[in-house]
Amino acid sequence: MVPLLTTTSTVMCPHAGQAVLVTSNTVSHVDGAPVLLESDVHPVVGCVFAPGGVLTPCLMIRWAAGATMTNVWGIPVLLQSSIGICYNAMQAPQGLALIVQTQQHALGI
Repeated sequence: MVPLLTTTSTVMCPHAGQAVLVTSNTVSHVDGAPVLLESDVHPVVGCVFAPGGVLTPCLMIRWAAGATMTNVWGIPVLLQSSIGICYNAMQAPQGLALIVQTQQHALGI
């Protein structure tokens, strides 16, 4: 089984910014932590991306791919293999999210 992303996981932008992992999911938890959903949008703090000396930090992560067989209310849950795209204030993509740490237990839905 592929590890799940929960609010206790660690996700970063490619420029060392930290994602704030919040979710609308209130029903499915693993070890007390809510499981993240593909529809969740995560703010990013601390991104230092400055191409050409112009600060254009990543401000959010949106998810392009969640689980294909596991969902909550019909919304796919996020897995270690899910694809997150980091965006700046102008909604320009700035790279893929880095999933650093995940939940290792199975989801009992």
